[in-house]
Amino acid sequence: MSDRYQGFVRSPLGRLLVKNLGLPNPAPLERYSAGEPLVKGEVLVGGGGRLADSLVGRLEGLDIAAVAGEPGDDTRFKALVFDATGITESAGLVALQAFFTPLMRRLETCPRVVVLGTEPGEVEGAQRVAQRALEGFTRSLGKEIGRGGTVQLVYVAPGAESALDSTLAFLLSPKSAYVSGQVVRIGAHGSTGAGEVLDWSRPLAGRIALVTGASRGIGEQIARVLHRDGATVVGVDVPQAAGELASLMRELDGDHLALDITHSDAAQRIAQHLAQQHGGVDIVVHNAGITRDRRLANMAADRWESVIAVNLTAPETITRELLAQRVLNDNGRIVGVASIAGIAGNVGQTNYAASKAGVIGLVDSLADELDRGITVNAVAPGFIITAMTAAVPFATREVGQRLNSLSQGGLPVDVAETVAWLASPGSTAVNGNVVRVCGQMMMGA
Repeated sequence: MSDRYQGFVRSPLGRLLVKNLGLPNPAPLERYSAGEPLVKGEVLVGGGGRLADSLVGRLEGLDIAAVAGEPGDDTRFKALVFDATGITESAGLVALQAFFTPLMRRLETCPRVVVLGTEPGEVEGAQRVAQRALEGFTRSLGKEIGRGGTVQLVYVAPGAESALDSTLAFLLSPKSAYVSGQVVRIGAHGSTGAGEVLDWSRPLAGRIALVTGASRGIGEQIARVLHRDGATVVGVDVPQAAGELASLMRELDGDHLALDITHSDAAQRIAQHLAQQHGGVDIVVHNAGITRDRRLANMAADRWESVIAVNLTAPETITRELLAQRVLNDNGRIVGVASIAGIAGNVGQTNYAASKAGVIGLVDSLADELDRGITVNAVAPGFIITAMTAAVPFATREVGQRLNSLSQGGLPVDVAETVAWLASPGSTAVNGNVVRVCGQMMMGA
């Protein structure tokens, strides 16, 4: 679905009003297409910590053009990567200003900025203070960068230096078009090693992916992107959507199950099907979700119970069953779809927000329990343009789309690309994260 406001601000009248009234002027976002390079342009690497020496080589290994050192005065860059792990006291933070200030006007359209640090909890004293300060820097720069640009902070635990590749490939590419102002932790829970990716154009080749709520909307796009990246997709949706589900899975050469995930035997049926038909599963994406909005004063019990059952109890039950039966294979991935509502809350959505905060709780609960290289993470979408949001009143919809650093709504594919990164075999050290796909929304943390 198109953003009519973006079309308007590119008209002669729209350009005049933007200039004179200071209206939002969202830049068209670049998104990834299969077969394209990860980065169309050059990446400049700076900083001087424990990661700096290997960064150029890592980027070149991803077929990303990268240079380090002093750039020429007329060189323009598609992305900047700064190793801040060597900043050990607050006075050293001036290195951020010294590196970035001369470069901010030399960035291409839709640029990417990634700052690398050390998890503050891993260090003490003045170094802990300085590393925590990186969060304020990156989040503020995300709101300044403009032109469709994004800024992220990646905390890399000691020992996890070799596990950066999948995260750099995602955050520096158009795949992360609607992800900004995020803090990603590598090696914070369990494994600090890097899983092997044989082909970065098809990182999920040979893997089996379960996607619930797969017949339409965000679930459909997740299925399509996982298939694009090489996975065999097993789609699950309610019997009422069986026709759409079967059609999509035929198109993707996948498999499907039509069932109600809240039914008492749903988890067992899913586990049995995956074990018998596919020999197990490598990726589990809990996408199915519903809304039954009412203010709490008017909330009927059935509206509350149905939302919790679909959005939270079913993902928890299915996950526990797949783990208990060891149907989820070694180096498996569990990805939950939470929501910005679960972080910041929303009027009339106490049931929905509780369920989505619970998805985040499931990540917190499992992150330190899992073994065999299995990881659990969540994505938290903000305002994503779907058929559901198209039904929202015009004024509410327009405000919702503009209240983020990119001044626009995201697309279902933005959520799907983030899921695919978390699902990658190269993301073994990315565990226990909740990544907001919200264009750096101006609400919540």
